[in-house]
Amino acid sequence: MLRPAYKLLALAACVTACNTSDPVFDTPVIPERITFSATRLYPEGIAYAPSFSKFLVSSITQGKVGTVDEKGLYTDLITDIQLISSIGMKVRNNQLYVCNGDQGVSDKSTPQTTLKTAGLFIYDLVSKQNIRRVDLAALLPGVNHYANDIAFDDQGNAYVTDSFASVIYKVPADTSRASILVNSPLFSRGQGINLNGIVYHPDKFLLVVKSNEGTLFKVDLTNANMVSEILGVTLVNGDGMVLYNNDLYVVNGRNKVSQVRSTDGWKTASVVKTDSVGYNQATTTVLVNDKLYTVNARIDEVSAAVAAKNPAQLQASAYSIQQFK
Repeated sequence: MLRPAYKLLALAACVTACNTSDPVFDTPVIPERITFSATRLYPEGIAYAPSFSKFLVSSITQGKVGTVDEKGLYTDLITDIQLISSIGMKVRNNQLYVCNGDQGVSDKSTPQTTLKTAGLFIYDLVSKQNIRRVDLAALLPGVNHYANDIAFDDQGNAYVTDSFASVIYKVPADTSRASILVNSPLFSRGQGINLNGIVYHPDKFLLVVKSNEGTLFKVDLTNANMVSEILGVTLVNGDGMVLYNNDLYVVNGRNKVSQVRSTDGWKTASVVKTDSVGYNQATTTVLVNDKLYTVNARIDEVSAAVAAKNPAQLQASAYSIQQFK
């Protein structure tokens, strides 16, 4: 069970949203479910900005970032012509890190960028301006790409999954060059979305889910060639993940969030709880004040449009954010 509802300071959200050097902000009381409207948004990614006391949501179809407050008011925050589809996002040091990809359904998609885009864009949340764009696809030319999700280690280095290339990228906290952390054939089995959600474990390894098979992997950061499959659990359509109190919370099946636990250092794991009430084509989750919130992004409508090669089908306007129970 998650802890009881207290009105805590936003510092508690720093497990995933910031670090301890950030200022402390009061956080409004967040309801168990927030409904918001934004035409054709399809918000695959969710984060939380303590400086705004608002959720941040991305857009597969418009390549922008907006805010959602506790009352459900949506407002555009960041628009960037180079951001084709905004996917996974994280906030750190009052900067927003956004994965840039392209499945061919964005208003900004072109034949040159579709299935060939993997980038990490960084924005200052005070000025709303871009401060860095990292072209990850250039590290592995000649293959399909789709930057999907991001995690930080305790030094501020970023790790980004690529759903079509069999790699995880490393983007150092300083301005040194990005690199391919690991390129494994284990990540390329099957069709569709491969690597997806990713988290950093303080024992210096990554946990990553392979969406099409529902497989969890452990990547040792002291030796990135040490990639091991975590046995005992299958999470098909595994998407966004949060590590909290050493349990892993995984959005999966588009209709639930599973609490996954390991007692042997993530050699094996099992599902100890599942919340499956009210989820509607859910994608990613963020931790705010010791509570998990998941965005219901109606993501299958995007997948159907991609399969039908008909982006004109994308018309949704109503979405929601709900608390894990």
